[in-house]
Amino acid sequence: MREDVGMPRRLLPVTVTFVLLAAACSDSGAPSSPATSTVGLAGDAASFSAQVASSDLATGSPEAVQVGVFSSTADAGVQLLSFGSIDVTFSYLGTDGSQPPQEGPSTAADFVAAPGEGSSGGDGPTLTDPADVAGVYVTPEVTFPQPGIWNATVTASVDGETPVTLDAAFSVYAKHRIPAPGDEALATKNLTLDSKGAPAVAIDSRAQDGAKVPDPALHERTIAEALHAGRPILVQFATPVYCMSNFCGPTVEAQEALASEYHGVAEFIHVEIWRDFDESVVNQAAADWLLRDGDLTEPWMFLIDGDGVIVGRWGPLFDLDDVRTALDALPG
Repeated sequence: MREDVGMPRRLLPVTVTFVLLAAACSDSGAPSSPATSTVGLAGDAASFSAQVASSDLATGSPEAVQVGVFSSTADAGVQLLSFGSIDVTFSYLGTDGSQPPQEGPSTAADFVAAPGEGSSGGDGPTLTDPADVAGVYVTPEVTFPQPGIWNATVTASVDGETPVTLDAAFSVYAKHRIPAPGDEALATKNLTLDSKGAPAVAIDSRAQDGAKVPDPALHERTIAEALHAGRPILVQFATPVYCMSNFCGPTVEAQEALASEYHGVAEFIHVEIWRDFDESVVNQAAADWLLRDGDLTEPWMFLIDGDGVIVGRWGPLFDLDDVRTALDALPG
């Protein structure tokens, strides 16, 4: 039976990215461009920007917040701030972002590189080529008490120089818009290797020009089948080829490594976002989980227990050790 397909519309993959300087988070309500600060760095005028990578943050839900910092100069081009840690202070700006800031949580954030990339690079934050290192800074779990527009004030000492202070606004919702821990998983029928009439690129976008799906073990069962069997599931929604960030490909490859490491512990499923990228047709499973009000953010990874309840989710990046800890905590 042919799988349902997603909404045929001109939908851009609204993935938060720091490699594309113009790409600010499209979460509704947040300002469309990140704040910048211009400072002198190594004899050159560097324009820094901060951006909150996390989407679907909700009140009363303790969650880690992912933040990216980048710079762009005429001499060096686009560079990412990588390694070490930064300070992050949150403040509430009201329901529409117009109120004077009300002080909120304050914490530090440590750098987490995309899976497969080095995570150590000295004692403190430094600028790197995005082709060499891609990653974000991740805070401990933070709870936001009110919905509306919040601001993240980021302070970072780049290569030991005078600290840079940046601001980035973002939305916090009254409740989650996509599935979250504690919710029952959606019993969707994602495309698999056995799906009839589905091109290989709709199963995995890396299967271009007649190539085979590179990770067949991640495309053997549907989420619905695994739920019916009472199996824990680690499912990832990502488009390795068409992703607007440098995160999707490495995260899918990392999931394949986890599938080998934890063989028999859970079902490991990858869901490609696009049924037809050129025609902007989204795979139905991806739409069911992630498409909300015309926006679709990815990559996302969800851990579902044997009772069909979501017990963990990560996006856009994840720390492999965090996922291992969650897998180890599944009932034997």
